[in-house]
Amino acid sequence: MNRIFFAATALAAIAIGTASPTLAANARKASFGKLPDGRDVSAVTLTNGRGISATVIALGASLQALLMPDKAGKVEDVQIGYDTLDGYLAKPEFFGATVGRVANRIAKGRFTLDGKVYHTPTNDGANSLHGGTKGFDKVLWEVTDVKSGPAASVTLRYVSPDGDMGYPGTLTTYATYSLDEKNQLTIEYRATTDRPTVVNISNHAYWNLAGVGAPRGAMGHVVTIPAERYTPTDATAIPTGQHVPVAGTVFDFRKPRAIGDRVRDARDPQIAYGRGYDHNWVIGKAVTPTIHLMARVVEPVSGRSFELWSNQPGLQFYSGNFMNGTITGKKGQIYRMGDAIVMEPQLFPDAPNQSAFPSVRLNPGQTYLNLMVYKLNTQR
Repeated sequence: MNRIFFAATALAAIAIGTASPTLAANARKASFGKLPDGRDVSAVTLTNGRGISATVIALGASLQALLMPDKAGKVEDVQIGYDTLDGYLAKPEFFGATVGRVANRIAKGRFTLDGKVYHTPTNDGANSLHGGTKGFDKVLWEVTDVKSGPAASVTLRYVSPDGDMGYPGTLTTYATYSLDEKNQLTIEYRATTDRPTVVNISNHAYWNLAGVGAPRGAMGHVVTIPAERYTPTDATAIPTGQHVPVAGTVFDFRKPRAIGDRVRDARDPQIAYGRGYDHNWVIGKAVTPTIHLMARVVEPVSGRSFELWSNQPGLQFYSGNFMNGTITGKKGQIYRMGDAIVMEPQLFPDAPNQSAFPSVRLNPGQTYLNLMVYKLNTQR
């Protein structure tokens, strides 16, 4: 089934105060290190006049750091990951990365398009995860544009050749990160193809609004997700195809709830399957022409919070269940279960194999668009 991806026509906004016309956001490019083959990995830091800064690295077009103040004005990095390039090369774990060509899981690394069967490498048990063994998170993107101004921005480009990780068609993708004086961090993914293919690109930022190294982790974060239904999975995290009401389940975040209240409630077999939350919430039925609220996250102690808005129909919420103490990250912290959360606006998992889900098909002449806006705030 063909589906046109609509461009967003409006951005709603909330801010930490009213932006002054005298303020201007700044973009600064530097080097984050070199790959083993000698290629340089650029880092671009976007900074506004309100104490927010975001650093994006060209490896995986990744959000490497996001600094924001708490209610006392103390600035902390709220993105877990690594301080240096070596960590991203040795054990990447999708920290802050752009994931694709197809984000999330494809059952058994297999799908059919126009009667032809395609295979992509399996890297999550029997399934393919986030594009396969060398997805968009593990390639060096080209920095094509860096701008300062009312919104500081960086645009990166990657051309995935026909047959890359088994996917058909040459896919040209642009990732643009921008930060404005309303404290909105916007991530926009656009892609075009020269032949029919499947596309589902998202961002895999790991959030701990308490700040990197905070011993309380992220399980005290209070989450709201405006979804009536979610898509349960089998034991391998592949959706069964059902849309199940959240009412009366541990998946009901229609009213604000702390993640830790129910994340280990294994009386629900879905929690046992994922060792916590690693599921898709059904926000809508299709990509929309304007952005809508996907989630609200508040860290009560620091007062830091964000609202996530996007044009996508699905939200994958992952509660950091598979971090097991084998990774040492920023500030020498050992990352453990529940130290950070991920919220990925996207199309549904295994959509290439599930005709009842919104289509991930992209045809020549169409433009794929995933637009996500993090409205950063500090509650006083």
